[in-house]
Amino acid sequence: MRKRFTAASGLVIGSMLFLSACGGNNGGGASGGNASNKKLPELNIAYPIFGSVPKDLPVVQDSINKIAQQKINATVKLTPISFGNWEQQVNLMLSSNEKLDLMVVTSSLYSSLVAKGQIIALDKLLEAQGQGIKQSMDPAYLNAVKIGGSTYAVPTIRDFAASQGLTMRKDLVEKYQIDVSKIHTLDDVEAALKLIKEKEPDLTPLVPGNIGRTMLDSYRWFDMLGDSMGVLPNYDNNLKVVNLYETQEYAQFVQKMRSWYTSGLILKDAATNKTSQFDLLKSNRGFAYFSNMKPGFEEQESKSSGVPVVTANLVKPVSTTTNVTSIMWGVPVNSKMPEKAMEFLNLMYTDKDIVNLFDWGVADKHYVVKSGNVIDFPQGVDAKTSGYSLNMGYLFGNQFLSYVFNGEDPNIWKKMDDFNKSAIKSKALGFTFDATSVKTEYAAVSNVITQYKLPLETGSVDPDKILPEFISKLKSAGIDKIIAEKQKQLDEWAKGNK
Repeated sequence: MRKRFTAASGLVIGSMLFLSACGGNNGGGASGGNASNKKLPELNIAYPIFGSVPKDLPVVQDSINKIAQQKINATVKLTPISFGNWEQQVNLMLSSNEKLDLMVVTSSLYSSLVAKGQIIALDKLLEAQGQGIKQSMDPAYLNAVKIGGSTYAVPTIRDFAASQGLTMRKDLVEKYQIDVSKIHTLDDVEAALKLIKEKEPDLTPLVPGNIGRTMLDSYRWFDMLGDSMGVLPNYDNNLKVVNLYETQEYAQFVQKMRSWYTSGLILKDAATNKTSQFDLLKSNRGFAYFSNMKPGFEEQESKSSGVPVVTANLVKPVSTTTNVTSIMWGVPVNSKMPEKAMEFLNLMYTDKDIVNLFDWGVADKHYVVKSGNVIDFPQGVDAKTSGYSLNMGYLFGNQFLSYVFNGEDPNIWKKMDDFNKSAIKSKALGFTFDATSVKTEYAAVSNVITQYKLPLETGSVDPDKILPEFISKLKSAGIDKIIAEKQKQLDEWAKGNK
């Protein structure tokens, strides 16, 4: 069975995703296309991919162009670029005024692209050529990407929220008859971890949710407002920004993690660990980890680790700006055909055939329909031999129009839609902080957080000694100035969003 990602876990994939160097070549558009197509307007479309460019990309491009030619009287040139080179390559294309009509925009680049005038406002284009996009998306999510009252990018339709909880090995849950339905709080989690510690003394009950992650990264009661340098408790707090690290809740959390750590419930080298959560479970070194979750998450994690897992929800689904803006599409200022670019983008949100060509390739060549919306590889083809195997459906417009690969829940997109609708929307949904005016303090505070966050939030150090030191260094680095600026911007944003 191929390993797939059903959606971009908002937070999973965002800025960290695009810092990953994932091999492959520097990109390059697909060649091919009918001779007659060359007379039509051609849109250059750039997006990041893992690994190398699929060898059958020209075939997929030709199939997309047959639809585009018929529906919008244009063709496309697909320009995939490896993740490791994405930001550098895009900056080069934009600064050299290279022809570029549509591009992926991530939360990590969004505000800077707008500030530099490198992507254009889309509001008029959405009204004229993008009505299908507007009709397919909750207005709250489309409004969440606005900067200065204007829309500069359109989020892909996928998971717009994240719930948080505990992921556990299914075999041990069943062996010791742990009732997952009764795990709701950290105290409930502690009871399960202690049971595993007693029954399986050679195994660590709780491991980090990934390399470099802390326990707090997947157990939050606040909107990070992008970076945790000034947060919004309970996703509301009357829009009053506070210093997370000075709150009583933070102190209580790191104290609890410390008690777990000293009791042997947390991996001893959690702060320096370089082994993934999947490998820790697979090698019988770990039982559970905190995680950001969504519909289909258990199946996804079970496939990734090769160990069946079950989950307990601890935090209800919440939608923040970062969840929504992690993957978007924008029109570069370089484009000479912005109206035509929006017409094609509209197809990516409304035309099922276009969506599935991007997601899965050409029917009967790269996949076959088994029944309904479920597909599988054709006979004799697998993930390694297929000429088109991107597995990045979250990247291309409306993922809810995508087929579901065999082995996944056929109803996953209905469940994901319901999940989005059930999510608590942060009161600051749509706010994006611009740190330009405090960039010196921002860099200094970032360095302090890098030094203290992992040890404190994995229980590896004594918070009675280290937390006051952490807070003192944050203040010396200028966190109060950052919070004051963030509060000022949030107040201004709120006035324009009443």
